[in-house]
Amino acid sequence: MTVGIVVVSHSRALADAAVELARQMLPGRPLTIEVAAGTEDGGLGTDAMAVSEAIAAADTGEGVVVLMDLGSAVLSAETALEFLEDDVRERVLLSAAPLVEGLVGAVVVAAGGATREQVAAEAARGLAPKEAQLR
Repeated sequence: MTVGIVVVSHSRALADAAVELARQMLPGRPLTIEVAAGTEDGGLGTDAMAVSEAIAAADTGEGVVVLMDLGSAVLSAETALEFLEDDVRERVLLSAAPLVEGLVGAVVVAAGGATREQVAAEAARGLAPKEAQLR
């Protein structure tokens, strides 16, 4: 089993594209990635209940790392934690990592069997290559 990853975005299209890009790093490898994005009617927004359901679906017992796009996605993810059972909540890390870059790094190390803390740390380093290149 591997650490699960949840992508929380205001836009379903953005989240799906980010996941598609990340999956290209490991074609054919099984990855546990869930998406909670947009509203039920296809609009922009986030839903804390959808986030909690995505976390529960992504939890294999090894933990879950949650990546979010914008401020209210963070609020929805924080609220989602309140809907989870205590044992699941304890296995969840909310990451301040950049969504796309963080997701790409996270899936690579998660697929390699990294711990939840290692996956979150790799996601957090997501901007480092871009920052180094632009100096």
